Amino acid sequence: MEQKASNAPSLCTWKPNGISPHVHRNVQNDRKKFLPNILEAIGQTPLIKLNVIPRLYGLKCEIYAKCEFLNPGGSVKDRIAYRMIQEAEEKGLLTTGSTIIEPTSGNTGIGLAMAAAVRGYRCIIVMPQKMSNEKLFTLQALGAEIIRTPTEAAWDSDEGHIKTSERLQKEIPNSIILNQYINPGNPLAHYDQTAEEIVQQMNGEFDYFVGGAGTGGTISGIGRRLRELIPKCKIIAIDPVGSILAEPQEINETHKTFYDVEGVGYDFIPTVLDRNVIDEWIKCDDLESFNMARLLIKKEGLLCGGSSGSAVVSAIKLGKKLDENQRIVVLLPDGIRNYMTKFVSDHWMISRGYMDPKVPSGCESWWNIPVSNLELIRPDELKNGTTCKDAIERLKNNKNNLDIMLVVNDNGNKVRGYINLKSIRSGLINGEVKLSDPADKTLIREFIQLSSDVNLGVIAKLLEKEPFVFIFDYRKDDEFIGIATQEYLMKFIDNLMNQI
Repeated sequence: MEQKASNAPSLCTWKPNGISPHVHRNVQNDRKKFLPNILEAIGQTPLIKLNVIPRLYGLKCEIYAKCEFLNPGGSVKDRIAYRMIQEAEEKGLLTTGSTIIEPTSGNTGIGLAMAAAVRGYRCIIVMPQKMSNEKLFTLQALGAEIIRTPTEAAWDSDEGHIKTSERLQKEIPNSIILNQYINPGNPLAHYDQTAEEIVQQMNGEFDYFVGGAGTGGTISGIGRRLRELIPKCKIIAIDPVGSILAEPQEINETHKTFYDVEGVGYDFIPTVLDRNVIDEWIKCDDLESFNMARLLIKKEGLLCGGSSGSAVVSAIKLGKKLDENQRIVVLLPDGIRNYMTKFVSDHWMISRGYMDPKVPSGCESWWNIPVSNLELIRPDELKNGTTCKDAIERLKNNKNNLDIMLVVNDNGNKVRGYINLKSIRSGLINGEVKLSDPADKTLIREFIQLSSDVNLGVIAKLLEKEPFVFIFDYRKDDEFIGIATQEYLMKFIDNLMNQI
């Protein structure tokens, strides 16, 4: 086909009511011509047949994906947010001037903040630190107030997102926690709507439903309704490695207590999770979840999130046992928007150990050398009671040209995080701390940490964007060894090249 200049004269012959040389395709739309507000656009998400990925894995069965990430707020949680607000309004629990408070991993918060924006309520969302900044920014854009809690805080800890929400609710007049963990509106939204949509879209002809378990409302609500409408259909629940929701309890046993995938799994059993409705549990780890989510994007064009990868990985594990006459429906909970700086990013995938960088030409001589061969920096530790003022002076005079200080636990054997000049100054500027406050109030808990046996190539790729990387010896009870910097890496490479 001949390429023409982008500003070439138009050859279009269109005239009002003229004869068109083109083939026109009419789009069928079952929705109303207009909707009174965005909340009425929730639901009726498409069910899409997966074509490429089942072939790649040699499956005989068919897999269909319920694309909940196409809800207006970007996730399946839009459904329960609207349902819980409707029921609270009907019961008189939400009135003019009310404040909605919710502990959430982010998606329920986005759904509630969207509904609060339409309905005119104040909205406060409490979510763990590990949840993506994209969720944070979306919530802020919707007008919600955000409070972050430590990722490592247990569900029933005073520092956790649930207890923090309960404390706020006592302090703020005319406020309510809709509480997705115990609210019947959570599973009911899926019993009444999501399950019915799936059955209608598939004409009732499918054999398995696969979905993630977080609060448990989705899998329980859909599972209960499918039990009634399609008794032969088996309900398969997904639980990430590191979570404790699955049964039997033995399959949850692992040394791992943290997982990166968001929106599924918990360290307690939520009230709305009905495990009796589930026929089988499948455990899924971060590595396979994120790589499958990227494959769904690349091969099927489905712009989904990490837990969608968990769902499809589990469906494939199941599908390997099935024949060509069987069908699986899998639910994809949320979309790519929430994770642009997480699993969508090669840099993030490499930093978390989920992807190996390619070896550039000319770097072969040092690329695979373990980082344990590199000279590492051991920063000073912050002493208990050090004020922000004193910490600033110490950081300014740091001999390592690295303006950070370690914050360790009371036993001195675990790194909790670090402080630096930026974190202290930001706290001062934002009014979060005073010069006389303890400096550890500006603690940075999130940092890139790698094993001492990782190769220098991985370190080099990360140091292209990161100022430093924390190195631990995972064979010695996660002992902190030191910090790798680009300066010390280049010195090592230069010395190695001079010896060749």
